[in-house]
This record gives sequence, C-alpha cells and structure tokens, in this order.
Amino acid sequence: MIVVGVDGSHAALEAAAWAAREAGLRGVPLRVANAIPAWAASGTAQGRYAKIAAWMRDGADDVLTTAVGRVRAEAPEVPVDTAILAGDPRPALIEASMGADLLVVGNHGLGGFRGLLLGSVAHGVAGRAPCDVVVVREPSAPPRGEVVAGIDGSAAYARVLDFAFAEAALRGAGLRVVHAYSPLEAGRGVGPVPDDFDDEKAQVRMVAEALAGRREPYPDLRVTEEVVRRHPVEALLQASQGADLLVVGSHGHGEFSGLLLGSVTQALLHHATVPVAVVRAGR
Repeated sequence: MIVVGVDGSHAALEAAAWAAREAGLRGVPLRVANAIPAWAASGTAQGRYAKIAAWMRDGADDVLTTAVGRVRAEAPEVPVDTAILAGDPRPALIEASMGADLLVVGNHGLGGFRGLLLGSVAHGVAGRAPCDVVVVREPSAPPRGEVVAGIDGSAAYARVLDFAFAEAALRGAGLRVVHAYSPLEAGRGVGPVPDDFDDEKAQVRMVAEALAGRREPYPDLRVTEEVVRRHPVEALLQASQGADLLVVGSHGHGEFSGLLLGSVTQALLHHATVPVAVVRAGR
C-alpha cells in the first residue's frame, strides 16, 4: 500500500497524482490521508467547539474528496480509500505509514511560508517515517525518461540501488547511477596514502562492484554509470535535471549517527527540481 498525505494545497494534489500513478505501476492500493487536530477528529468536543470540530471534519472530507478526484483522473484502476488522521500531520502520517510500502507528500503544504524550499511536514516525515518516502515537487517540464540514483559507498547504497532499479523498470526508463566524490585527503584516518594510489580508479571500481549482479534481473534496462570528482549535491542536482525521479539514501557516508537525515539528502530535498525518493537503510 502507498499512503499519500494531502492538505488541500496545490503541492498536495501533485503528490496525490504522483502517488496514484505509482500505485498503478506497482499494482497496489492507495490511501489518501488528511490530518486535523485530535480534539476535532475525536468528535467529543462540547459547546461551540463542537461546531468548530464539525467544520474541520467537513473541511477534511472536502480535501479528501478533491484529492480522490485527482487520483481517479490519474489512475482510475487503483483501489483507493481515505483516512482522517488525528493530530499533528508529521507524527500522524508517520503512524499511518506503518506497514506501508511508501509514503508520499508534497514539498509544501498550506502552512508553508513563502520562500521556504521545503515544508516542515515533508522534512519531518522524510527523516522519521518507517518506510521509504517520496517528496513530490511539480516538474517544470515533462520527464526525460530516466531515474537517477546517488550512491556514495555507504552501507545504504544497496537499498538505494534496489529501489532505483525497480522504479526505472516500472517506468520503462533508463537508470543513471551517480557517484560523486572529493579527492582523498592523505592520512585522514587511514594512514599515509601510497604514491601510486589512483583515487579515480578506486571510485570507479566501487561503483562497478556495487552494480555487480544487479543488471541481470533487468536485461532491457539501460544503465549509465557516472563517477565525478565533485560535491555530491552539485553533481546530483545537475544529473537529476528533468529526470523522472531522484533516489537517495536517508543517510550517507560519514553522516553523524544521531542525524535523522544526512546533509546531502537534506540539501537535495530543498533544491532538487524533481521528485526525490528517500530510501530508508536497513528495511
């Protein structure tokens, strides 16, 4: 099942449309969810608050009806149901996504401040949801038929590649695997670097080893390898221009264990111009 969070904003409707297409490709049902305050959702409010609560529930029903209409227009064959969630949308969506294959949200909600690149809900669920998360941003042009995956040699690369291969195959798109690296600093935790050490060859070999055996289940999938000496945020933003989807891990190599999202992933969520899939490590 895929869960998509909506709030009546344009970005949320774009997320619902993306989630509907994804559910159709995967052949899974879709749940459309909207969160309102717990006291309004419970139906136990008294006096004048009962009228406000009823108004909020009616508003949630309208939001869900509009979103389901968008879903039906995009993928009429997808089974869809709705849910009114109680409480702050971030923990509510995280709880609603327990057991789901994917949680989808828009990059902005109704409460977002103009000028912010990423809404608080999108940022909150991308780092905490128990499943993979896709943050949808309306594309400026039709996608070019390629999924881009960013890998960095960390333990998370296997799930990132699994997700990216499957998504590219579902879409009949190509797959571009991008590994960006900085020149190796001699003596940084590994001792002196031998004079004949070739950093570029080592990086290319790492990517080849990461891809070993992954092409066989997808014989018709066009895979492009891109190894560049550049900051990963810059490299991935450029590589993903016009792509169908950018796939990254929730944490990268060298990130602090206490962080909910790696710094590269956070930057990409803010600045990428295409939908970004944040793949959870260790699922």
